[in-house]
Amino acid sequence: MLKASMDNLKDLVNLALELWPHHSAKELKAEFEEIVAKEDAVFFLEYDGSLPVGFAQCQLRYDYVEGTSASPVGYLEGIFVSEPYRKKGIARQLLTACEGWAKEKGCTEFASDCELTNTQSLRFHQSTGFEEANRIICFVKKL
Repeated sequence: MLKASMDNLKDLVNLALELWPHHSAKELKAEFEEIVAKEDAVFFLEYDGSLPVGFAQCQLRYDYVEGTSASPVGYLEGIFVSEPYRKKGIARQLLTACEGWAKEKGCTEFASDCELTNTQSLRFHQSTGFEEANRIICFVKKL
């Protein structure tokens, strides 16, 4: 497992496009270049040999995080494992790396979220020790 850097950013972008296909490679590359340079965020990449097979993105959140009482809070922003590599413990290893990083940064709590309809993500969170803090529906209107 490696921390993402400018050297392996292309691998990260390619995996992220599988998770977030509504973004372009150019958008993700620009965003990830900024994040990789920060001290309060990190990406971890997992490989099978030289083949990138999964990643996790986490960062420190200083604003209120649902269900927490500390600040900052380590936050899992995204996690993805390529289809053929799922159910092999890779996501759990990526999560453990994120949690370790958050502890090193002084966090005592770690949080995440998922869409209400994403049952696969919900099961993953429940199976890795997360407790549901709340369910919300977001609203928007044009002015």
